[in-house]
Amino acid sequence: MRRFLIAILAIAAIAACKQPEPRVMARFVPERSDDFVFENNLIAGRFYGEALEGNPTSPGIDIWVKLPGKLVADEWYKGYKTESDEYYHHDHGGKDCYKVAVSLGGGASAPILNGQLCYPATNFRSWDIVESKPDKVVFTLHYPAWELPDSVKVSLDKTVTVVADSYFCDVEDVYTFEGPRTIDVAAGINIHKAQGTVEEQNMVTGRSVAIWEHASDQTFEPEDGMLGVAVMMSGADFTGETGDGTHLVLTRAVTSGEPFRYRFGSCWSKGYIQIDKDWFDLVSRQ
Repeated sequence: MRRFLIAILAIAAIAACKQPEPRVMARFVPERSDDFVFENNLIAGRFYGEALEGNPTSPGIDIWVKLPGKLVADEWYKGYKTESDEYYHHDHGGKDCYKVAVSLGGGASAPILNGQLCYPATNFRSWDIVESKPDKVVFTLHYPAWELPDSVKVSLDKTVTVVADSYFCDVEDVYTFEGPRTIDVAAGINIHKAQGTVEEQNMVTGRSVAIWEHASDQTFEPEDGMLGVAVMMSGADFTGETGDGTHLVLTRAVTSGEPFRYRFGSCWSKGYIQIDKDWFDLVSRQ
């Protein structure tokens, strides 16, 4: 009996020490053009790094759709390296089917001047993992200084927080520039009206913009699912489309070093959220 009890206690001690299975991840991906990928058990996406500059040079967030459950990004990158460089454009329980190019993609930010978005001159050039836990990861991407059309030089440190069981990530962007002035910054969504985009704007409180649309990148195979994308921010000065109609944005004036905070999120209709109303309702509750 005594040996039995000792064995039971030993098993319990091992179980107590066992680390929980990660439900979030974020990492630099040098094996694929310096991507920086992030993921939880519901959503995934990436930012473009130095090796991809020119193809494209863009701060935009590339949304990856996926089925709820396991982490898939490392598996997809492995498939990219060992099977085909088109691997994650095909459906393996999700895929890359959202068109970014030179834009804000699915929730990035950029200064906006006279109605025009002023993108960084480079992709992110360095990064830090600020916090890493099984259910939470925080990382910072650093964009070197570039010059706005009015000759002001500005740099960006973007900090993103990813937690398990959420369709949304928190962002704190810090723009640094000279002088006591403010600059207007826009956080938003690249919209693809040719894909039958349905827009939802919370104009009363200036709090959110959201879309529901067909896959905008169907180069590699047709996609019959729908994508939901959203950005939320308190206290926006403006909410609506940019002048060229390519983005839905929320804008706010910031001083140098002042945190510009907002949230972005996405979903896929092949997961738990299957119709536009459910997506818009979830966004409004955020």
